[in-house]
Amino acid sequence: MSSSNNKRTPFVGGNWKCNGTKASIEKLLHQFSSYAPSSVTSVVFPTPLHIHFTQANLPNGFHLGAQNAIPQQGAFTGEVAMDQLKDFNIEWLIVGHSERRAIFKETNDVVSKKAKEGLKSGLKVVACLGETEQQRENGETMSVLRDQLGAYMAQIDNWDNVVLAYEPVWAIGTGKTASPEQAEDVHKNLRDEIAKTNKDVAEKVRIIYGGSVKPSNAKELFAKENIDGFLVGGASLTEGFLDIIRAAAGNTSKL
Repeated sequence: MSSSNNKRTPFVGGNWKCNGTKASIEKLLHQFSSYAPSSVTSVVFPTPLHIHFTQANLPNGFHLGAQNAIPQQGAFTGEVAMDQLKDFNIEWLIVGHSERRAIFKETNDVVSKKAKEGLKSGLKVVACLGETEQQRENGETMSVLRDQLGAYMAQIDNWDNVVLAYEPVWAIGTGKTASPEQAEDVHKNLRDEIAKTNKDVAEKVRIIYGGSVKPSNAKELFAKENIDGFLVGGASLTEGFLDIIRAAAGNTSKL
């Protein structure tokens, strides 16, 4: 790729999943207030119950997102609609996370349409994709990712407000992490795949890595040419999340 990768603003998201209490979140946000990550797009994704509380206590420099939503209001018990998120000034939305795919059986078609409708609603989207351990062992990694990426590309016309998150399923919450070389190889292949359709999007879109990201491995991962940041799980519930943001901010070759 060209040197335009230097213009991609690093992105670090903290996916809190189904974790947190008002007390623990208040303590965490107080810790976060010690650092204003102006050179990194830093986003936290709390549970739906804690979105408003987090919003009221969010330190300067951080952005707010939701972990899931559906395209429209209506008779959908237990769901939250995208325009309702916008009504509360929520900026970001995660779609296609492997836990949504595996546990709630969301298909490529479902998650790609969520991405399209989220953007249409005025949200910015973190679009996730990733292979299982069995798929990697079978040599199917890029085949699986091409299918997932292709579904997004078929639905998304404008990628300005999209961040692509590569999360190998076998590395999420397991303590296993793709090596920097493994992650870079996939990120480069994804960028090359996008370039077949649109070279401008390929150069500009941020592709972030998720899968047991920790302060101890963030700097080495981010140093790779095609890794533009992280989607962080467990470590985002600790003060170590700031160290991960600092790792992304500190690589001046990409800022």
